[in-house]
Amino acid sequence: MPTVDEQLAILMQGVEYGDDQIKQVMAAELRERLGEGRPLRVYCGYDPTAPDLHLGHTVTMNKLRQFQDLGHEVTFLIGSFTGLIGDPSDRDSARVQQTPEQVAQHATSYADQAFRILDRERTQVRYNGDWLSELRLGDAIELASQFTVQQFLAQERLAKRHEAGQPIWMHEMLYALMQGYDAVALQTDVQIGGTEQLFNLMAGRKLQEHYGQRPQVVLTLPILVGTDGHMRMSKTTGNVIGIDEPPNEMYGKVMSLPDHVMLDFYRLVTRFWPDEIAAVEAGLVNGELHPMEAKMQLAREVVSRYHGEDTAAKAEARFRRVFQRGELPAEIPVYRPGEPQANVVALLVEAGLAPSKSQARRLIDQGGVRIDGETVSDIDLTIEVEEGIVVQVGKRRFVKLA
Repeated sequence: MPTVDEQLAILMQGVEYGDDQIKQVMAAELRERLGEGRPLRVYCGYDPTAPDLHLGHTVTMNKLRQFQDLGHEVTFLIGSFTGLIGDPSDRDSARVQQTPEQVAQHATSYADQAFRILDRERTQVRYNGDWLSELRLGDAIELASQFTVQQFLAQERLAKRHEAGQPIWMHEMLYALMQGYDAVALQTDVQIGGTEQLFNLMAGRKLQEHYGQRPQVVLTLPILVGTDGHMRMSKTTGNVIGIDEPPNEMYGKVMSLPDHVMLDFYRLVTRFWPDEIAAVEAGLVNGELHPMEAKMQLAREVVSRYHGEDTAAKAEARFRRVFQRGELPAEIPVYRPGEPQANVVALLVEAGLAPSKSQARRLIDQGGVRIDGETVSDIDLTIEVEEGIVVQVGKRRFVKLA
């Protein structure tokens, strides 16, 4: 069993608050509880708002897994009730509210995918609708009496909307109260969340004190940027690395990350220990480790976590072959056109290399289409279909004609 200092180093890795005083207080409180020599009750809540998870969703799950591996009790809390409200913490406008049916459907998918990271046998899954749906109006008034409207409006996102004259709905303010009450219901020692949720997590501390409980330790983790290196990882912006993506695609996307975000990914989405990450950082600084090799190690770790080590090794070999040596992948999907001749635009769409003819034309105009290694520049090009011709779009998509 690691010492208290060793556990603290692992569990505080990647944690940010934007306030050094809060960080010192939380680290001291966590050290104190770890020193009690008992399993801590740790949880993180997830509102199921989409069916598929990407690496950005896994940041807090990785922290839960660290607690789990150190022998602590982990609860994966599904926001079956708060998911109906919608968290305004990271939004510039009110969320579109989900139906109970949508929440239930997404919740099943979330739990199944979460066990790609968490140990199913050691994870308790709870639903906050079990207690939040039982609250009466008097209970809600009691929760609300612990906070002022000014406290809510001081939050950056809500403050901007207030200044811009945009509506702020009452149900959005209730969200923080409901999330705070989760900590009371679970009698938790530690709650994990994103940095944008700090107010909600601190609300849990306040409510625990109100109900005579010891205030929880709050650990907040930063937002993971996407493959563009700047914007939050999000399906809306198309910069995601999904945990169910094919291994070659996943490996290639990690390799496309800008160098300046690489260490953040090491800290937030890998299983590397603090001393291992420190060694990577030191190697990059002193020049002993080339950024390309560091990124390949990162890609190998990410792919192996979701697809296994053998698959990760194959993805790496393919990357070296295709992208570093300019060779074709060992396995290329085969497409058999129905005619002996094919217009290149129609061929791209029919072979699944472009979603539409307009997108196919755009890819050709951008120089992103090759036939047998030669760049295509003519959107009206018609080719003779011959077995073995390789059509390539971008760096990762290929088909071989048959």
